[in-house]
Amino acid sequence: MKRTSEPLPPFEFLAAVIHYRLQTELTEDTPKFPTYEPEKFDDSSISRFIKKTNLPQTETIVLLLALVPHLLPGFLSSILATYFPDGGELPEFGGIKGTHYRGIFPTGETVLYILAGTHIQQRIEVSSIFEAQHVFKKNNIVSLDKPIHGEPAMSGRLVLDEEYLFWITKEKVVHPELSEKFPAQRITTQLEWDDLILDMETMDHIREIETWLHYEKELKTDWDMGKRIKPGYRVMFYGAPGTGKTLTATLLGKHTGKDVYRIDLSMVVSKFIGETEKNLANLFNKAENKNWILFFDEADAIFGKRTETRDAHDKYANQEVSYLLQRIENYSGLVILASNFKKNIDTAFTRRFQSIIEFKNPDTKERLALWKHNIPEKASLAEDIDLNNIATNYDITGSNIVNAIQYASIQTIAKKTTIISREDLLKGIKKEFIKEGRMM
Repeated sequence: MKRTSEPLPPFEFLAAVIHYRLQTELTEDTPKFPTYEPEKFDDSSISRFIKKTNLPQTETIVLLLALVPHLLPGFLSSILATYFPDGGELPEFGGIKGTHYRGIFPTGETVLYILAGTHIQQRIEVSSIFEAQHVFKKNNIVSLDKPIHGEPAMSGRLVLDEEYLFWITKEKVVHPELSEKFPAQRITTQLEWDDLILDMETMDHIREIETWLHYEKELKTDWDMGKRIKPGYRVMFYGAPGTGKTLTATLLGKHTGKDVYRIDLSMVVSKFIGETEKNLANLFNKAENKNWILFFDEADAIFGKRTETRDAHDKYANQEVSYLLQRIENYSGLVILASNFKKNIDTAFTRRFQSIIEFKNPDTKERLALWKHNIPEKASLAEDIDLNNIATNYDITGSNIVNAIQYASIQTIAKKTTIISREDLLKGIKKEFIKEGRMM
């Protein structure tokens, strides 16, 4: 390793650590372990992350190893070539090849070798870095891929979470995208609480949830209630589509500074035995300790009433429900289940909810408020439009009202005017009735 007064980049420190191990194990030399001085690292984003988080020496080495495939594909190969110029392998070093990636993917074995060499007791102690209570596992920063069945656990590839990869290298937060491995999508809104028009009883229940989100940490720590109450908060929203369930979940996140993820149940539920649990595990492992709000829309698909066990499929379906119940009960954040009907949800779940909230269809007064609130400021209503009359005669939801106004507004713009006609507004309402199979 070069001895200069220049700031020491973190990967030079990692290279020095690997050289120390290889020299110790493969030569007669007795080198000194490199001094860990993060304050002398350069001013790269990686160095800033290490300094800002006060990352200990061992964790820094593991983190840098996990970064290697993303930034320096030839890093490990070039170091090993120094000791094996004619080729050859060092099984103790671990590492695997990828399908297209030409470098070496470090594995758990690589970590054990670099940090403990062939000393068995030290290797056992180092392996605790991958256990559940470690900060890497708790925050889903670095983990090990599951190895092929029957192979040692430490032969799994070292994996750096994609969010942390972007945070460490580009210093920006990247939200996970909907995929087979992550069956959820972040939802946001530009609306505010004033845009959500609900009856007072429902709003009071919503405020209770918002209060919990603001003060649950204080309750658990300052008031020492953490050991007496279960983690997290579980709530059920039920009511007809378009009554504000999704908007409420999104606003709760917006006004408490928490990301809201809507779970795509079509991607979670699988016809293949065991796959549903795997999909759910991916979701909860990702969400753990991030304090996300998890919103299960149309929850009947998986939270519905369990069936009698008539065949193997029923048996595994019930196991999936039990598994989900366990993960929800252990989740430390807010979980919201949304359903059109309360009776569709298994009572095994409803018993564990802190709150069950009905989203009722708006009454005449609330419908009038929704009509007035959602008419565009730029628009005006024709003289023959009586919103009181429309709110009284047409029993529709807030979502229906917004859709009807959207239709009427588009027609108005097309006519090169800003005055919404009664005909266009009624056509918009009629379209909403037709979609729901109702007569206007």
